[in-house]
Amino acid sequence: MYHPYFRGKQFELITIREMAPLLAARHFVPIIEPVRESLGGLERTLKAICEADGRAIVIVNPYHGDHGDDGANISALLQGGFIGNDKISAGILLRSNTSFDDAKGCFEAHKGHHPTFVHAGFTEPKALAGFLGDDLKNSTHVFVSSPADTLYRKHFNGSTRILVHDGFERRKNADYAKNSPEKFSELHVTYGDLGMAGFGDFLIVGDVYSEGGGPAYAVAIHLTYIDTDNDDVMFVYHFVSTTNDTPTDPAGKFAQALDKLIKNLDTGNSKLLETSAIQEFRELHAKKHFPGLGYVKKLSMKHHIETLAAYLG
Repeated sequence: MYHPYFRGKQFELITIREMAPLLAARHFVPIIEPVRESLGGLERTLKAICEADGRAIVIVNPYHGDHGDDGANISALLQGGFIGNDKISAGILLRSNTSFDDAKGCFEAHKGHHPTFVHAGFTEPKALAGFLGDDLKNSTHVFVSSPADTLYRKHFNGSTRILVHDGFERRKNADYAKNSPEKFSELHVTYGDLGMAGFGDFLIVGDVYSEGGGPAYAVAIHLTYIDTDNDDVMFVYHFVSTTNDTPTDPAGKFAQALDKLIKNLDTGNSKLLETSAIQEFRELHAKKHFPGLGYVKKLSMKHHIETLAAYLG
């Protein structure tokens, strides 16, 4: 069903670990692209998923981060701790610079890890579908693309197909206030109509990868909601600090953004689901506590997952 795509930074992995029971209960399958050299956090995350009886897809040939040139250590982690475990699938990332021979070789090397193909710009779909042959119907394909790319996906008719679309528009934090709320996605409503077995997104982080966030001239809290008065389309609020002219005082800026969130909630018309993450935002407001920007991002990701879990039942 839902396949959230995470780049494996610290707070992304913490989010998955903390949400592992809910992810498993709702049959949500996180896709994890490891980006940090150390794989200890990833290993703990995969163990948490398995203990919750959940599933995950781990990209074994990442494009971004420390493993972009060589995913051998990721493969070794799966081989050493998760071989034969059908809960953990090896994700084979197929980008525009991936040849058919590369895709075939990666598939052959990870047959013991129930491989999933993750299409993100690959240019030889016909060759891959032909190679899979009769096994196509038993294969799983994740398409990181526009819902309009139907001709490409047609090559893999008969397989299990998942469509991942980035609904988060990346901007400078200070610019989000002009676009709040804005449409995030309708894929959670329409994926079945598109012939997909599931859907995914990049949560409130987006598909644009960066090593660090840089100085916070403005602090923004991004929270999604489903508008039941608008065909259940998902929208996203951006609660942005008033101060945005210097890279100092992130705690004060967070307090400004949090004040705006709480005022919105207290109107009773926000349409934000009262998730455990929202409850924690309320507690932070009451305590006047700043937990750090990474923690704030974690809460927003948790809220997004909880919102979709409630909607999809």
